[in-house]
Amino acid sequence: MTTSIAAVHGVLAPYRHRQQAITDTIAGLCLRPGDDRRVLDRLHASTTVRTRHTVLPLEQYARLDDFSAANDVFTRAATDLGAQAIRGALRAAGLRPTDVDMLMCTSVTGIATPSIDARLVTRLGLRQDVKRLPVFGLGCVAGAAGLARLHDYLRGWPDHVAVLLSVELCSLTFQRDDPSVANLVATGLFGDGAAAVVACGSRRHPRPAAPAVVATRSRLYPDTEHAMGWEIGASGFRVVLDPAVPDIVRRHLADDVHDFLAEHGLKPKDVTAWVCHPGGPKILRTVAETLDLPEGALELTWRHLADVGNLSSSSVLHVLRDTLALRRPPAGSPGLLLAMGPGFCSELVLLRW
Repeated sequence: MTTSIAAVHGVLAPYRHRQQAITDTIAGLCLRPGDDRRVLDRLHASTTVRTRHTVLPLEQYARLDDFSAANDVFTRAATDLGAQAIRGALRAAGLRPTDVDMLMCTSVTGIATPSIDARLVTRLGLRQDVKRLPVFGLGCVAGAAGLARLHDYLRGWPDHVAVLLSVELCSLTFQRDDPSVANLVATGLFGDGAAAVVACGSRRHPRPAAPAVVATRSRLYPDTEHAMGWEIGASGFRVVLDPAVPDIVRRHLADDVHDFLAEHGLKPKDVTAWVCHPGGPKILRTVAETLDLPEGALELTWRHLADVGNLSSSSVLHVLRDTLALRRPPAGSPGLLLAMGPGFCSELVLLRW
């Protein structure tokens, strides 16, 4: 029983900046008198990011002096961007808001109660009996995990339509007065955006040439909780990024991918498109090396990283959209969507184009 991906639509926050402009802003917000700015410049340059989008003009970030102020912006802006993403995805799928039976919403960059999905029901004209599932805490892996959980739901409800919404406003989590390497790396890597996926169960008539989710695999790696996540305090979300993350990927990912593909009679050489989350240059190089990927296999992921940075859970869905629009593989061939995130964990989604 497969799930058809009827449409993927991505949106970006309204303010676009060159990386150097963001670096200059972060220098004023995060560095203390006497700090060596060369470290910041080097870390931001090493991300390979050229431009990013933010939900606020750069000069307004100095006014976000506590978690409450940042989270108020998150609630308003996430609702607006989420509405844009879902409208675009439903339009592309040729479906109406009243066709949606289940809405899953994921973010790790803000919190809201009522949740963002609840705020969108009336605004978008969704049915009052739509099933909702807000998800928090999965971080960068949530785009892949969310698509996998949509597949699980639609296997039980094969005549339903389900929507995954990812909204990540990473700039609102940047910590002022924090010159730690983890914060400086995050401020050079992450951007703001959203994405929505419309998926249909096997009894819904799929759109022509709609890719399908065939199977999924979740892996949680023991004793790696320290590697990635948040320390949550009065100033909001302080990033945890362990330099050992590439080593964790190198130690586990290849075996997981080979075993997963083998269960379906496949090898990595059979995969016609790798839809990979852009965790950062070191992660992407490690993924390509450990999986022995051919030259250019992650080109769209590298392009996404350069153009908009890492959008946390939204990024892998943007890369999926770009794959379908720019590099659609041969019909019937296998693809693999993968992401990693806090836990430390990975999510694999086997696709058929």
